[in-house]
Amino acid sequence: MSNSSSITQFLLLPFADTRELQLLNFWLFLGIYLAALLGNGLIITTIAWDQHLHTPMYFFLLNLALLDLGSISTILPKSMANSLWDSRAISYLGCATQLFLFLFLITAEYSEYSLLTIMSYDRYVAICKPLHYGTLLGSRACVHMAAAAWSTGFLNTLLHTANTFSLPLCKGNALGQFFCEIPQILKLSCSHSYLRELGLLAVFTLVVFVCFVFIVVSYVQILRAVLRIPSEQGRHKAFSTCLPHLAVVSLFVSTGTFANLKPPSISSPSLDLVVSVLYSVVPPAVNPLIYSMRNQELKDALWKLVSYGFLKQ
Repeated sequence: MSNSSSITQFLLLPFADTRELQLLNFWLFLGIYLAALLGNGLIITTIAWDQHLHTPMYFFLLNLALLDLGSISTILPKSMANSLWDSRAISYLGCATQLFLFLFLITAEYSEYSLLTIMSYDRYVAICKPLHYGTLLGSRACVHMAAAAWSTGFLNTLLHTANTFSLPLCKGNALGQFFCEIPQILKLSCSHSYLRELGLLAVFTLVVFVCFVFIVVSYVQILRAVLRIPSEQGRHKAFSTCLPHLAVVSLFVSTGTFANLKPPSISSPSLDLVVSVLYSVVPPAVNPLIYSMRNQELKDALWKLVSYGFLKQ
């Protein structure tokens, strides 16, 4: 038995017990991490470099890439280091910092909500009200909406982190996850005060649900508007700009919802690890591929950037 004042470190859940599988996990995560760095880094550089991409849609995409890059950089390097050095430990301060940063980035992004909700509004205005696009989504409005997403994420994370780490912990220091997250820390609490944090998580879930409803309503309006376009080529172009967004939302919502709402009867350490990888590691790595694969403007700008780099050399 221990309490929070005597805990100096937490023990994370390892991916494997044998040294060979630990090294395999290291190389697998290293490949995923490098893919995320390359993909998101190219999107950020391309959008910043190409003046033609300085539009609301790409402004929000740049924010999304920054959040993806930050969230995966918060959890993967520590997990890779533990696998490489055959360790499970993370310091108390390191755990609190990791939880704060990851929750902040994932909340601002639940963006795969906050920013994706804004991006759904961007697609709605562009397709349903094109004549009002410049007025409703001017540069100042975009900056204000992005700032609201980041500030909301910061305040929400500060509240959750402070509340979680103020709870007395007396059930050891072993976490059933490969990174620090609130539900696993709550399991170590010996006080009924953890119900307060569960209440805050319920409020956060409600906010996420409202964002999801907003996205659904936006796309219902988009679908109605697109179906009225007389040209088949025009309908195809409109759908092609929305499909990447829908793909990202579906990937994040499905894995995140299952991770948080799956019944305890089917919960196991192995399943929890797989599901947590699907919602925390996979989206930042595949988002750049999803967005660039269906977006001709982004692919053209990326090709010009690469060609420009070769010409300079």
